[in-house]
Amino acid sequence: KYLRDFDYGKVSKLEDGTTLREFTITAEDDKIMEIAPGIFYNVWTFNGSVPGPTIRATEGDLVRIYFINNGDKEHTIHFHGNHPAEMDGIFEIVGSGGGQFTYEFIAGPVGVHPYHCHVMPVEEHIGHGLYGVFIVDPKEGRQQADEMVMVLNGFDTDFDGENNLYAANTIPFYYQHHPIQINMNELIRVYVVNMVGLDPINNFHLHGTLYKYYPTGTDLVPSFFTDMVTFSQSERGIIEFEYEYTGRYMFHAHLTEFSDKGWTGLFYVKDSSQLNTEVYNFGS
Repeated sequence: KYLRDFDYGKVSKLEDGTTLREFTITAEDDKIMEIAPGIFYNVWTFNGSVPGPTIRATEGDLVRIYFINNGDKEHTIHFHGNHPAEMDGIFEIVGSGGGQFTYEFIAGPVGVHPYHCHVMPVEEHIGHGLYGVFIVDPKEGRQQADEMVMVLNGFDTDFDGENNLYAANTIPFYYQHHPIQINMNELIRVYVVNMVGLDPINNFHLHGTLYKYYPTGTDLVPSFFTDMVTFSQSERGIIEFEYEYTGRYMFHAHLTEFSDKGWTGLFYVKDSSQLNTEVYNFGS
């Protein structure tokens, strides 16, 4: 569900014509999740999931986020992008057990931006899952596409300072076992955000075609055409591609340790005659 799930908020118009988008985000830090067979991890969540919701606005919209901290620890939300200092998620610490704070700012700049808890130690709060994606669309929009979000993450399950598992959207090997269905000759747009901690770099390699890459998504013209990009921590971008042949194509980290430990998946490319075909579980 997370892959193509976008939250546009509760939408209304202000007297001056500005679009207001209102969101509610709740933090919790007591959930136990089976992230791999037999491996349970204490995830800290925004709105009950890791990653948190993908919230979306158009440049110039007024964004209002009602933040509720139902956890046992102090938390905040820090948004990458433009906002006043008092909305930065650094100093306005929100207390546990129902503490509240309202973030309000004008959406900008255009692009794909992470948000995350910024309470110290930040590595602990991000490492347990308190992060999500904020997309700011250009006023003129982008070309129509099949859009999806992939948050790259890692988990230090034995707390030794090294990640044991890696994934796109939290569950290792999920898209290998559940290939992502896409259509041949249709534009695919993936918003990729690297939230892996403990490792300085990550990357995204695509088989069978090349993609246009827009670093941070702030420019409407792609920076280059490639089949692999490398990300530092919290680095992100937009990739766009089409497949001209049907079949199964792998995408994965080209850091082999990451792919061997879960950061790998498949696109299943169909033509129009395959629109209602069953998706099989490829691999184990």
